[in-house]
Formats: sequence, structure tokens, C-alpha cells
Amino acid sequence: MRMPRTIALAACTAALAATATACSGATRNTDGSGYEVGPTSPAASGPLPSITWSLYAEPYTLDYALAYDYPPNTVLANVCEQLMRVTPDMRIEPGLAEKFDRPDPHTLVYTLRPGVKFHDGTTMTADDVVASLKRHTDPATGSPWASVFKNVSAIEKTGPLQVTIRLSRPDVLLPELMAASPGTVESAATLAKAGKTYGTPKGEVNCTGPYALDRWAQGDSITLKKYDGYWDPGLVPKTSRVTFTFIEDPAARVNAFRSGTADGGYMVPSSSIAQLRSSAAGRLLFGPNTATADLAVLNFKGALKDVRVRRALSLALDRRNIIKAAAGGVGAPAKAPAARGAWELDPRRSAAVFDSLPEPKYDVKAARALVEEAGAKGRRIVMATSSLAPEISVVALAVQAAAKEIGLKVELEPVAPEAYSSIFVDPKARAGLDLVLTNGYDNTPDPLEFYQYLRTGDFGNYGNWSNAEFDAAFDRANAEPDAAARTDLTARLQKIALRELPIIPLYEAPYSVFLSRRITGAPTGIAQLYYPWAATIGAAKR
Repeated sequence: MRMPRTIALAACTAALAATATACSGATRNTDGSGYEVGPTSPAASGPLPSITWSLYAEPYTLDYALAYDYPPNTVLANVCEQLMRVTPDMRIEPGLAEKFDRPDPHTLVYTLRPGVKFHDGTTMTADDVVASLKRHTDPATGSPWASVFKNVSAIEKTGPLQVTIRLSRPDVLLPELMAASPGTVESAATLAKAGKTYGTPKGEVNCTGPYALDRWAQGDSITLKKYDGYWDPGLVPKTSRVTFTFIEDPAARVNAFRSGTADGGYMVPSSSIAQLRSSAAGRLLFGPNTATADLAVLNFKGALKDVRVRRALSLALDRRNIIKAAAGGVGAPAKAPAARGAWELDPRRSAAVFDSLPEPKYDVKAARALVEEAGAKGRRIVMATSSLAPEISVVALAVQAAAKEIGLKVELEPVAPEAYSSIFVDPKARAGLDLVLTNGYDNTPDPLEFYQYLRTGDFGNYGNWSNAEFDAAFDRANAEPDAAARTDLTARLQKIALRELPIIPLYEAPYSVFLSRRITGAPTGIAQLYYPWAATIGAAKR
């Protein structure tokens, strides 16, 4: 399931109930329950011929420009690469660009690595980078990342291995997002040849990653094979083949882990956390996360138009019981729409900003009073629900019960698992819906990125919320190169978002991965959406 986006820098997460706040290495909680958060699993001891990896849904695309959800990005992280790279400990480092310069606030210059090969053996050049980035700005592509390029006036080849991006106004987020889908590089020749079939089961993908796409058997599996011409000696794959299977039913997915028919998988069903932690078939590990479970308002013309109704609904939610039911008891009430894990650009200042926020209140009496004051008693709210993941239906039922208690009527609208992601990429799929559970995560080392998606007109602004004060504050923050000053400006955005509640924060939880006894080496955190995580997986010591 998708919902804004996240991969942040530097790894402190308040994801676990009673978790310690130490950064770097493993983070242990202090209540004796044994949870531990760290960026990687133990290193592999040797190679493997193949592994089978479980996804909770089949990717709807392998087109990097359209990839906007966990399943496609989990596959593409091993096949395609970006100008910059996010690492398991949530740092941004050079990727396909060996160097990045900003000679002035309106100019970004990327020097490319020489000799990098695409999977068909051709050599990457500046022409490929220009073509790849420009696809996002072409309305015909329909890229959900198009708004990332809103301040770009030109993307130009300025040398055989040099690309220059010219800006109409300063933009600090754009160079950070070159470590995510917006910075992906594909062969220009392949894009031209494939046309509309690119990234589909009938088309092809020809990138530079440690694995090449071997076969996409629609409805069954996707298979990747090791690419022998890969440029980075530090990430040469230890496993020769990776097969992805699609298991939508949570119980069936857990059975695949326990039986060994799946060697591993990210984002395990939260309802099975206790079961998997005690399984002899493997290990359940927790990693750094920047995601928050939020309620995104999709309609500001109905009952939720009045901020008092949004505040009432927030007050009526018993977040700690929701965490028990929806997150396997592993989590913490969310203080703000963007997770604590996204606030690591300037760790000391960010900690002060986030820690100073009050805990979310649970006050049914005050919520009822707000509903009465707004004249909203009996008003109807339609919320999406789905069997895609257990937490979706659990949260939907909890919201329905809380709304009833304060005089609101929440109707649940079932959405097929394969259609749930469409809510976040297709405005037509939101028709008739007022509310949806999202998993809001960043792709950058900067909490400002999360709040970008609430700016007027942004693709990620699902409900078309508009606030002039917020927009002006965002523009000031996005033009501020100093990290400390930008943290303070982002805190202002956070304050407005908490006051107006276009998104209602619910809870934070750690990232999760299950590894069978035969494998190890996988990154454990949300960095896996862009880092070539399968390349580090190999045989576990016996």
C-alpha cells in the first residue's frame, strides 16, 4: 500500500513502543520485550544460486517514472539506479553520478561515472540521463513525480558525461530526490524502442543495476538474474537469481515464510508479528523507518471541510489500542504527519523540534463538543477499506467506531487489493471517498520533502488541500540551503499541518523483514526501496 513517500537520512526511529532514542547501530527498546532496530542483518557468509522473495502484491508497473509504491520499487531497487544513492543507514551518497556540484542556487551539475554499462552492454552517457529525467516532465508519461521538477527550467547535456539542471528558483529538495525515482537512469534507446510497452510485462527494462530483468510472468512471478557487467565491485550480487512471488492474502504469505516456500519479504503482515518472531523457520527483524500511518483527507467539500470535524475525529481515536490491533502492538502514537525518522537532517535541532511536540490527545468528550459546535452531527464520511493488508481494515473499523461515538457516520467503501494503490496515483479512483489510510514516507534526508506533498497542486496532495500560509512557508524553506535554518522553517510547516489537519496522524511503526534460516545480509529498513538490497543477500552461517 502506498501513500506519500519516505526514505530519510540517519536512522533514529521512535517506531517501537518504549524504544530508546539512540541513533546509529541497533536501537533497543527498554521495556524488556526484546525489539531491536538496526539498518542491516548479519553479513552473508557465501553465495547462493537463488532465493524466492515474497511481495504482498504484484507490481502494477516496472516503469521507474510510474513507480510510486512498495512492490514496484522493491523490485526496481535491484534493476535500476539513480544519480545519487540512499544507503541502508539512510545516507545519501554518489550513485551513477560520481560528483554533484551546485555552482549557484539556480544550477545543478552532475558528473557521471565513466564506463557504466546498461544490461544490454551499451555504455551510459549524458544523453541517457537527460532522456530519463525529462520523461517525468512529459505529460504523456503521467509521472507522479512530475511535480518534483516544478522549478526546473532546463535539463541539458553539457558534456559527454555531464548533465546540468537549471532552475527557475532555488530548490533544495530536487538534488536530494535524485536518490529516488526522479533520479533514475534508463537507456534512451530502450525508452524510444519500447514506447508504451516500457515497464510492462510485454516490454523491457534496461538499466544499470546489479540485477537484470529476466522474466515477468504476469500474475505469477518476476525473475531477476545477476548482471555480470555491473560497475560497483562493492555490490556484486552474492545470489545469482531472485524470484518474486505475489501473495496478497496475509495468512498465505505468513505460511510461505514458515514453510520455506518464500525465503524472505519486507513489510510482513502486522497481525502475524508475534507468530513470526517465534518461528523456527527464520528471523523477523526491524529496521529504520520514516513512515507514519496517517488518515489522508480526500474531500474537503464534505463533512471534513470543517477543521473542527477533522480535529474531532483525531481526538476520538484511541491510538494505543489501534496500535495493538493494527500493528501487532509494535509502534507509537504519531505526533505529526511526518515520522520522527524523517527528522534527521540536523539531528540535534530536529530532536528538539520533534520532542517538543505534545502527545496526541484521546478525548471523546471534547470531540463530541467539536462535532456539535460544527453542526456536523450525523454527517456522512466515506472511508476506503481493503483486504490488501490487515491494518487497513482494522484501522477503518476503528475509525468507524470512533466516529459513531462522537456523532459522525463513517461508511466503509471496500476497494479491491489491486486497486488500492490507484487511490494514490489516479484522481478518478478517489471519487466518492472522503478518507483513506496512508503510509506516509519520504525519499530524502529532509523532513521538508514530506510537507512538499501538501503544497497546493502537488501530485501527492490527494485531497487538493490549499493553504496560502503553508505554500509561502514551504517556498521559503525550499529555498534555504542551510540545514539548521531549514529545520526551523520545516517546523513551521509541521505546526500548520497539525493545526489544520489535512492529514490526521495515527501511529509510527518500524520497517520489518523476515529472513529464512538459509539467508542473511539484507538491509532491514525502508532504504530497500532504492538501495540494491538483494545484492547483499547470501548464505547464512550454519
